[in-house]
Amino acid sequence: MSDDPKWPSDWTRAVLAPCILQLVRNRNETYGYQLVQELDARGLPGIVGGTVYPVLNRLETEGRLRSEWREGNGGPGRKFYSITPEGETWLRETSGAWQDFTARVSAVLTLEGYPA
Repeated sequence: MSDDPKWPSDWTRAVLAPCILQLVRNRNETYGYQLVQELDARGLPGIVGGTVYPVLNRLETEGRLRSEWREGNGGPGRKFYSITPEGETWLRETSGAWQDFTARVSAVLTLEGYPA
């Protein structure tokens, strides 16, 4: 039996785009399968390519990522992604808002003895 946490899928959907952007930003460029592996290594297991690739496509459509197709060395080619200036701005704004939001949710969830 796995010790991996099982969070509701709507939680994952809510944070996946900013997490992906941050990972792309940290690497300067990366490809989808590498993101799946890194999400798993950083404590978000169970996120598969079928979940990551649509987010990558949406972020690219929104102008937050750019991509470049490259031939593979002895294997299939890969689409590499890098963050755009628009993506940097969105990530900074979203990260700040997320920190504020999670602090407020934590404050509510840790309330003890609310007066009647």
